Amino acid sequence: MPLQLLKYNPGIVKDITEYAAGKNGPYWVDSDLVRFNNGYPEKLGGWQKDTIFALDNSGNITSTETTIEGIARRMVYWRSNSDGEDRLVVGTHNHLLIIENGALYDITPLRKTSTGLSNPIATTDGSTTVVITDNTHGAETGDWVVISGASATGGVSADNLNSYYGYQITRINANSYSIVVPSAATSTVASGGGTVAVKYLIGVGAELGSQSSDPALGYGVGGWGEEAWGTPRSDALAGINLDNSSWSIDLWGEDVIATIRNGAIYYWDTSAGTNNRAVLVSSLSSANSVPNVARTTVVSFPDRHFIAGGCQAYVVGGGTGNVDNMLVRWSTQEDFSVWNPTATNTAGDQRLQVGTKIIAMVSAREETIISTDEAIYGMTFVGGAFVFSFRLLATNSGAAGLNTMISVDGNVFWMGKRNFFTYDGIVKEIPCPVQHYVFDRMQTRYIDKVVTGHNKEFKEITWFYVSDDNPSGTTNAENDSYVTYNYAENAWTVGTMDRSVWSDSFGARTVPFAFDPDGYLYNHETGTSADGAAMNSYIEGSPREITQNGEELYMVDKVVPDVNMSSSTNLFLYMNTRKYPNSPETVKGPFTITSSTGKVSTRAKGRQISLKFQSTGTTDDWTLGDFRVNSRQDGLR
Repeated sequence: MPLQLLKYNPGIVKDITEYAAGKNGPYWVDSDLVRFNNGYPEKLGGWQKDTIFALDNSGNITSTETTIEGIARRMVYWRSNSDGEDRLVVGTHNHLLIIENGALYDITPLRKTSTGLSNPIATTDGSTTVVITDNTHGAETGDWVVISGASATGGVSADNLNSYYGYQITRINANSYSIVVPSAATSTVASGGGTVAVKYLIGVGAELGSQSSDPALGYGVGGWGEEAWGTPRSDALAGINLDNSSWSIDLWGEDVIATIRNGAIYYWDTSAGTNNRAVLVSSLSSANSVPNVARTTVVSFPDRHFIAGGCQAYVVGGGTGNVDNMLVRWSTQEDFSVWNPTATNTAGDQRLQVGTKIIAMVSAREETIISTDEAIYGMTFVGGAFVFSFRLLATNSGAAGLNTMISVDGNVFWMGKRNFFTYDGIVKEIPCPVQHYVFDRMQTRYIDKVVTGHNKEFKEITWFYVSDDNPSGTTNAENDSYVTYNYAENAWTVGTMDRSVWSDSFGARTVPFAFDPDGYLYNHETGTSADGAAMNSYIEGSPREITQNGEELYMVDKVVPDVNMSSSTNLFLYMNTRKYPNSPETVKGPFTITSSTGKVSTRAKGRQISLKFQSTGTTDDWTLGDFRVNSRQDGLR
C-alpha cells in the first residue's frame, strides 16, 4: 500500500471509547503537558522558579531565599504609578502578603498588640516548644503571633524568638500558649525574655487559617436511623462542606482591598509602605455602615462601586444587620468606605432570588457577573434612583467555587458543578469531551480549591483541581491536575500540574506566573524544563483502522515523522496495535525520533493502530505535524 496519512483533529476526547474517538474524529485520547497550536499538538513551555527573599527581624531584605506562608488562594499584580514599583499581593489560607522588589512582606491585619509584657517566655531544656504568658490574650489555636523585643532565653536566641514572620500557636489556654521555634532550648527557664511586645494577627476567628473545607456535621446529618444513636456523625454522611479560607482581592487605584471569604473587608494603603499592615475598611475615618462579613467582593467597571455579595444587611440608623448569603450591597460611587444609602449618594442593596448563597463575582464588559449556587445574574450600572439593574441570565449554571470564574476580554468562563460555561451576552454551556473524565476523578470535597487561569498568548483557560490521584491522598489535598480549554482552537487538553493560583502575563511580568502549594512562585512558558527537572510530556492518538472497516490485519513497517523540533530533542514514538477494540494492546517501542530522523522502521501487526509521542528530557521542544505510515496486508487472521 502507499503511505497512509494519520491526521488527527485538535483536542483530547475521553468521554467516549477510544475506538469511537478514532471513528468520529479522529481525535487524540490522552495527554500531559501538551497544548494545541494551529491545530497541532506541541509540548508546553517550561517553568522556572522565581526567587523570593526573606526579611530579617528588622524588616531588611536579606539574601536568604524563602517561600510564602500558607497556600496561595488569590493574587493581584500591579505597577505603582507613584513610585514605579512592581508589587504582587498574595492572599494565602492564613496570611496576606506583599512581594515588592523580590522581597516578601507580611501585611496580614492585626487583631491586637500586647506591649510591656514582663518576662513572658518559658523554655524547657532540649525542647523547641516555647510557652508565652499573656493574660486574656484572646488568641485561638492556629492563629499567628509576632514577638518583638525579646532577649535570648534558655539558649533560644533573640533572632529565633523575634522572627519577622512570627509563629503559629499550637497549644493554648486563656492566659498562655505555645509556639515552636527552630532550635531547641539548652536550659529550662520559667520566666524570661525581658520586656516583650506581641502582635496578634487575625486568624481562625476572622475566618482565616482553614486550609481545607470541613464537613458540616451534626444530629441532622444523614437519614433517619443511620449510624448509632448518640455517637458523633461520620464524614461519610456530610453532604455539605464548610468553606476553606480564601480571599477576594481587588485594586482601588494603587491600593489593595482584600476580603476574607465569610469575613471582613480590609484595606492596604500603598503609599504607607510595606511596614504597615492592612486595616479594616470599617476602621477608616470615612467609613459608614461597611459590612463586617461578606462572602465575596469586586470593584465594578467603569462606574467604580465596591460590591459585596453574601454580606451583612444595612440597618437604618447604623448597627450590624444579619448576614444574608443572597444579598448584594454596594458602596457609593468612588468611595469604598461609605455604604449607607442616602439621597445624595449611590449606595444600595439588592437581594437575589434563585439559589441559597452567592458563590463568585467578576467584572466584565461594563457588567458585573454574579454566580449563586444555582444561577447567573448580570448587574449593570444604570444610574438614577435604581443605580443598578439586575437580570437573571441563566439557571442551573452556577459556578463551582469562589475562584472558578474568570473574565477574558469581556467574556466570562467558569466551571460549574458538572460542566463548563461561558457568557458573551448569552450564557452557554461549553461542549466538553473530557467533562466526565474530569469530574469523575475530581475530589469534589475540594472543588472549592479549583482555581482558574488565563494564558492570553495561547488563548487558553485552565482550571486546576484536586484529583483522586493526589499524592496527599484525601487529607488537606491541594491541586495536582488541570483541564484546559483553548477557545481559539475549540480544543480541550488534560494533564497534571500542582498550582494553587495562576496569573496571566502583565506589565513587567511578560509570562504567566503561578504558585504551587509549597509556596514557590514559578514563571511559566520559560525554557523547556520543570525548573531544571525533566518534563514528562506526551500525547496519544485514538486507534485508527488501516482499512475503512478494519476487516484485514496489516503489518505496519515504517513511520515517516513530521516534527518541528530542536536539535537537542529526543522524541519517543510508541506504536500500539489491536486486533479488536477490546483486545489486549500490543506496544512496540520506544522508537527514537530526532531532528535528523527520516523514517522509523517498525514491525507492528493489527487491525487498529495508534501512536503515542513522548519526551522526558529537560531540553525537549517539539510540535507534531502530519505523520504517515507504510503498511502491507497480512491476512484476515
